[in-house]
Amino acid sequence: MYFVLAYYHFNEIKDPHAFIKAHKEYLQGKDAKGRIYINEEGVNGQMSIHEDQAEDYIKWLNAFEPLKDMDVKVHLFESHAFAKLTIKYREQLAALDSSVDMAQTGEHVAPNAWKQMLEAKDENTILVDVRNQYEWEVGHFDGALLPKLKTFRDFKEYVDELKKTYDTKKTKVMMYCTGGIRCEMYSCLMKDKGFDSVFQLDGGVIKYGLEEGSKHWKGKLFVFDDRMAVPISEETTEVIAHCHDCGCPCEVYYNCANMDCNKLFISCEDCAKKLMGCCSAKCTHEPRVRTFTPSKHPKPFRKLPFEEKSELNSKGA
Repeated sequence: MYFVLAYYHFNEIKDPHAFIKAHKEYLQGKDAKGRIYINEEGVNGQMSIHEDQAEDYIKWLNAFEPLKDMDVKVHLFESHAFAKLTIKYREQLAALDSSVDMAQTGEHVAPNAWKQMLEAKDENTILVDVRNQYEWEVGHFDGALLPKLKTFRDFKEYVDELKKTYDTKKTKVMMYCTGGIRCEMYSCLMKDKGFDSVFQLDGGVIKYGLEEGSKHWKGKLFVFDDRMAVPISEETTEVIAHCHDCGCPCEVYYNCANMDCNKLFISCEDCAKKLMGCCSAKCTHEPRVRTFTPSKHPKPFRKLPFEEKSELNSKGA
């Protein structure tokens, strides 16, 4: 078994490149894969590591002074959730493309208190899902505002639209994301745009599911790894997503087999077979279509290594 870890922490790292080197040296030879981004502001990691090595790794992380108070969220999975291990410097721990004052983040709300806030929510409170549309389609909190965003960066314009509808001084904003890191930045943005009362779910949906189960949650949770859509707890929830082609209830993601499209979409197995893994009939006739192999648990498409891509190009693929 593997521990799938999700963690982030905003705290100054004076020499991020030295920490990157130490991180690589610690994990060298260990059964670990994932994406770990580090800069002067902190760290953002999602990874899977063998259960025999996971607890020591978490202790190693917390022994690093800037990360001593960092919370690490854990799920169990039967195999690796990532294809490789990447540890590198990244200018932005979460892509917003604008600077924000991290000293004015929203008020962090623990999962239990968040559940109580959901149950006490009135007409002066809005619940905002700050994830992309392809994420919330498969699952979200009941009653949430679901912005049709394609990328994280689009949230700036969405806040401007909210200001046209809601009084920034009277409206209480509750916001949530997958693991919490986007809310750290987006809550600052909302306060900078004039919203005075901003609350964010501490630890995101992952922590809420681990501590409170699926109460007030519908569907599954989209995650950026090989699992793609997971239940947030052991409780059974209704399927709220639908096949993009036939409309039947479905919560399985595919990347379009047309390599020049690669769109992420939800499809039932029958429609995926009919369209050979493509998102549309048009894409099935494009020149660079991957061979489709039916699977009940398809994995996200990963870019080919340079050597394989060069070989395909030489064959006119």
